[in-house]
Amino acid sequence: MKAINNIIIALLLVVTATVSSYAQADIISAKDFTALVKANKELVIVDAAKSKTYKNAHVKNAIHINHNKLYKDGDVSGIIKSPEELAEFFGNLGISEKTEVVLYDEGSQKYSSRLYWVLKYIGAENVKILHKDMDEWKKARIMLTAAASKAHKPVTFTPNVDESIYATTDYVAENLENPNVIVVDVRTAAEFNGEKAIKGDKAGHIPGTINIDYKEFETEAGAYKSVEGLTALAEKYGISPDKEVIFLCKTSVRGAVSYVAFKNVLGYENVRLYDGACAEWCTKKPLE
Repeated sequence: MKAINNIIIALLLVVTATVSSYAQADIISAKDFTALVKANKELVIVDAAKSKTYKNAHVKNAIHINHNKLYKDGDVSGIIKSPEELAEFFGNLGISEKTEVVLYDEGSQKYSSRLYWVLKYIGAENVKILHKDMDEWKKARIMLTAAASKAHKPVTFTPNVDESIYATTDYVAENLENPNVIVVDVRTAAEFNGEKAIKGDKAGHIPGTINIDYKEFETEAGAYKSVEGLTALAEKYGISPDKEVIFLCKTSVRGAVSYVAFKNVLGYENVRLYDGACAEWCTKKPLE
């Protein structure tokens, strides 16, 4: 019996290690990044920070992508373009669905996470986020420069849309009372409670949602919290792996941080981002 118990424990350890490594496979350290640069000369490095930040200093050979270029024109801000338009956009920058891509931003994780989600939504197979930990960056001696990076040769990106990570307004509305689905608004408490509206946004929140400020998913230094830290946070708010979780904010930039935290750090299987978020919801349905 003791031998059987030991085997079971060993198997559980293997499964746990496998789940953990799979969950975090798309979030890489500075050490991992430097190894990738050496191993893959075709690697595309993307700086997703604001334009001014990129111009001041960026990782050597990194191209710049501003997340605002991914959105449709229209009355509702922050809704992504069609998969075909996005595929053409990324293809023109040298990114195909099979290209190995590493994303990073200025440290908030917001912009790199938003780009990550968009790329995964349209079917990118090999996208990673360089975890922002400046101490680690210094140890790895990641080279920064203000010099312009050479453009990559345009390629064809063939989209393969993953609807399982995308939530529409109707989908959110249909699941607000579903006990197996938790809808999380990651704006500040002041925004959620209607005490503050940003840039003309209507005050309040979607009925039936819970509020967790996206900064709770990160350390004070702006890095993602550990598995243990995020697990404790999930338990605090009654979120468990057997539930489907939908994240949103005003335009799902902050929501993308939370998506990556649960999908890639914790390894939750059923995680969606409500792309239209509060900006779209309030044009169709009431807030409270």
